[in-house]
Amino acid sequence: MEFLIPLSDTEGPLFQQVYRGLRRAILAGTFRAGNRLPSTRELAQRLAISRTVVLLAFDKLLAEGYVEGRGGSGTYVSASLHAERPIRKEGAAKLRLSRFGRAAAEAAGTVDFPGRRPTPLRYDFAYGGRGNVDTFPFEMWRRILIRHVQKAPARELDYGAAAGSSALREAIAAHVRRSRAVACEPEQLIVVNGSQQALDLVARVLLECGDRVVIEDPQYQGAREIFRAAGARLFPAIVDDDGIDPDTLPQRARIAFVTPSHQFPTGAILPLSRRLALLKWARGAEAIVVEDDYDGEFRYVGQPLESLQGLDSEGRVIYIGTFSRTMFSALRIGYLIAPKPLVPAFAAAKWLCDRHTAMLEQETLAEFISSGMYERHLRRVRRRNTTHREALLGAVKKYLGDRVQVSGEGAGTHVVLWLDRRQSEQAVIARAAATGVGVYGTAGYFMDRPSRPGLILGYSRLNERDIREGIRRLSEVL
Repeated sequence: MEFLIPLSDTEGPLFQQVYRGLRRAILAGTFRAGNRLPSTRELAQRLAISRTVVLLAFDKLLAEGYVEGRGGSGTYVSASLHAERPIRKEGAAKLRLSRFGRAAAEAAGTVDFPGRRPTPLRYDFAYGGRGNVDTFPFEMWRRILIRHVQKAPARELDYGAAAGSSALREAIAAHVRRSRAVACEPEQLIVVNGSQQALDLVARVLLECGDRVVIEDPQYQGAREIFRAAGARLFPAIVDDDGIDPDTLPQRARIAFVTPSHQFPTGAILPLSRRLALLKWARGAEAIVVEDDYDGEFRYVGQPLESLQGLDSEGRVIYIGTFSRTMFSALRIGYLIAPKPLVPAFAAAKWLCDRHTAMLEQETLAEFISSGMYERHLRRVRRRNTTHREALLGAVKKYLGDRVQVSGEGAGTHVVLWLDRRQSEQAVIARAAATGVGVYGTAGYFMDRPSRPGLILGYSRLNERDIREGIRRLSEVL
């Protein structure tokens, strides 16, 4: 029987290639149960390889039960294998998804991932949770990381604490107390793989199927779909120029998810009066408030606003932060600050999910923060963002004028351009892309039909010249 190993399967040691070729032939029915395989000497001659290589492949097939040896007779396909294997048909089996699996599958087609275009655009105003890699001091980061790799004792390369490195928790706690007025101790921090895992842990630890969750409308899709997949009943709270209005919230809810420092995506900033009213509502509703401070480090008008968590005197606020926007997205380190009674449950849930976040990166980040390099980096990013923001607002005023309304310009790294109600978001986006300009719609962030069309424009990753040219081209589209 003629036998050839496919030329496309040439990865790994040679005996593994021979093994995979024989295994594939057995599973495909080329060699059926009870068939005799070519002898090792014959197969070695056919393939022009060492007989020792073939013997190793046969030993592996024998150990896994695909073949059996018959003394003095040869090697045969195991009789335990079916004489006729069914033809492989993908999707033929009836595989049942859980409720979470169904919700996740549905979300896959609806969640927007800005900036991931098949063809890059010259003037792409991408915005979604991405740090500016051009400004990050990677050389300094590499030096610290290499030093920790070289000097880390063996125990640090074993499993670490689920809640995270003690050095990193102390560094983050000191930073957020100073920069965001967060009231916390290091023991309240759980280091996570980005803010998305923090949201997942919140849903796992606090929600039962059918629980009511208040979310802003429009809202961050990643939070909406996490809560939906957990089986929550979503209550959309309309967002106006000052964020959500606590007077419109339901009498009872399990969680309220908010972005008070720079509402996503509208950019509204929740004033102090509403922050205090939201905490009062949470007390009456027996709810937990989840504060996502995704870009609270960036504010350009007035003094930085303190966190909602810092106003909480009852332990009802869970604070979530991330380094994806301030450093670089691939780092995947964020943190969750929980009220003290909830810390053991969150730490245990983190352990169940993935044991812990990568320790070497945690230790590197701890030194990066505690040495003052992180705050110096933030100052550089703020200065750069400020000039980009001014270029954007100046270009919008010059080229677009009163054809659009701007919101969210006081903080963060994106703004929203609200269009005339007669405009079609998708049509504008398509026409802009045809001129090399990438802009993104707001419609997907609403629970229902939006009140008006809008475009989200991120400005942290474009230079000033490209920002001005991109807006000029957008003006021709509009």
